[in-house]
Formats: sequence, C-alpha cells, structure tokens
Amino acid sequence: MAPEQIRSVILDILSRIAPDEDLSDLDDSVPFREQMELDSMDFLDIVMELRKLYRVQIPEEDYGELGTMDSTVTYLTPLLKDAESTV
Repeated sequence: MAPEQIRSVILDILSRIAPDEDLSDLDDSVPFREQMELDSMDFLDIVMELRKLYRVQIPEEDYGELGTMDSTVTYLTPLLKDAESTV
C-alpha cells in the first residue's frame, strides 16, 4: 500500500472513532492529540482497527510512532507494503 493510501485509511479510521472531528484541516506534522479530542482509549481503537483490517501487530513500545499522521504513515508503510487498501 502506498503512503497516500495509508493516510486515507488512517483518516477513515479517525472519522469513525471521532465522527464529530473536522479532519479537513489536519496537519500531518502535528500530534493528533493536539488537534483532536482523542483519549488513550481512542488511540487503542486506532491500533485495534489496524489489527482487525490488516492483521498488523503494533507493539506497545511502538505506540509513540503513531503520534502524528506523518510518523504513522512512515511507521506503517513497510508493514502494509503488501496490504490491499479497503478505502
């Protein structure tokens, strides 16, 4: 999956987890938590959705890699290189 597709997948997951958030102005370099009302359970929902959709395992020690859209896409690109996008 290409980085643009991964970004689209993450946006889709975020829109389901936080349906009231406006994601159109999301800055890819700013932490999600500074831009959105996400708590730790919402963050775990993102991880669980990725596991459910793509069977990707993200160890707890790597959660920091998912802080911004840029870092999330960079982290997931090698893990999802052979995955098919559902978005």
